[in-house]
Amino acid sequence: MAKVLLVEDDSEIREQIALWLRREQHLVEAVGSGEDADAFLEQRSFDIYVFDWDLPGKSGLELCKQQRAKGDGTPILFLTGRASLQDKGAGFESGADDYLTKPFALPELGFRIKALLRRAPGYQDDGQIKVRNLLLFPNKFQVQLNGAEIKLLPKEFAVLEFLMRHPGEVFSPEVLLNRIWSSDSSASPEAVSVCVRRLRKKVDIDATHPLINNVHGVGYRLDPS
Repeated sequence: MAKVLLVEDDSEIREQIALWLRREQHLVEAVGSGEDADAFLEQRSFDIYVFDWDLPGKSGLELCKQQRAKGDGTPILFLTGRASLQDKGAGFESGADDYLTKPFALPELGFRIKALLRRAPGYQDDGQIKVRNLLLFPNKFQVQLNGAEIKLLPKEFAVLEFLMRHPGEVFSPEVLLNRIWSSDSSASPEAVSVCVRRLRKKVDIDATHPLINNVHGVGYRLDPS
């Protein structure tokens, strides 16, 4: 699961892409203008950006240059009708990592996003993630504990996957809310805490050596050993 910021002014195309990516188990924030994108870029973090070029207000090219100037290394994919070699060169020179011209096939967009994520620092999608006696298969939405499959709700799975991708790091409920819940959700940090408690009941069968630990006054940490 990756968190995707999709910026596309054509509402029909935007909804089609967002629906496809959500079916692929990604969390998608979809907006239609550069200004709306700026609001998300200021408040939330993402695993990948998908920018149209021609947007109301600030263009996708400007967004790309802006994020690179800030030192943001998040992968950027341009999705645009601009197909000339000159435009493609301008896109890559602005800091884009990939460039897909319209019309396009949704599966190809999915393939390109997966390829960019594989190259992104700290992001691994090799088919499984293993921490101690827990094995998670991101693409299959499956988790095994001591070789036996356990059933998780979508948010429980997303929290577990995020923590397993960052073993040993501490995350506050606010950070988990930012990374895993969508902006239109009414969830609060308390909802995150409830989700983590449910998750711990399912994966922490060894109370003397728990996998997910509370760091008092800070947040949660997944201990890899």
